[in-house]
Amino acid sequence: MFASIRLRAFAALALTLGLACVAGLVSQPASAAVPRATFYVLRMDPSDVNARDYARPGWGGGVDVSWPLPGSQGLLSALVGLEATSLLSKVKKFQDPTTLLRIEQHTDQMYGRLFVGGELGPHGNGFLEPYANAAIALVFYGISTTVVVPDDSDRQNDINQLLSDQNEVAFGWSAGTGMNLNFGRWGVDGGVRYVKQYGVPQQLGDGAVTIQPSYLQYRLGVSIGIRQ
Repeated sequence: MFASIRLRAFAALALTLGLACVAGLVSQPASAAVPRATFYVLRMDPSDVNARDYARPGWGGGVDVSWPLPGSQGLLSALVGLEATSLLSKVKKFQDPTTLLRIEQHTDQMYGRLFVGGELGPHGNGFLEPYANAAIALVFYGISTTVVVPDDSDRQNDINQLLSDQNEVAFGWSAGTGMNLNFGRWGVDGGVRYVKQYGVPQQLGDGAVTIQPSYLQYRLGVSIGIRQ
């Protein structure tokens, strides 16, 4: 239910900004075509069960470049970017129904994406520059999993075992929307992005099944016009 509410909110925001994008396209000067680089911080929020089971919301940052395509009058752009996020440690508890022995699985993740795609939205002299984009991505996971048998009377006596510490690569895609407030040579950029991954190893030891986690990203950054 929680994920459904978030996805509905994302869809509503996408529709609203999509309409704003159309309005921006109409009002933007046809000759304007200024590429821009955006440096941003992001909050990454797990949006489905597969993601929430092994991570809590985390923080990160990145950079992307939106370069208008020739002949598109600055309205269609190629998009390329790189970002990294530290997802906060997640504790998953298991308990044997007979012995009541409790085991905790602690998972820490570093998450990165190298993405390339396209963007629809004006790049020029207007103050409001709404946009929508989509991209495919190469996703990098650094996953560390520790199993803990806790001692409730004295946590110093907990039994800790490193189950796995590995780096994995997966394929994914994203779709997002946002708004750049253009102040001339620089601007303020904010937006939201839905990201999806496929074939990610489940963080539960060797030989485990794969999962397909998804996340919502909330971005805020500074854009810089690249004058040609």
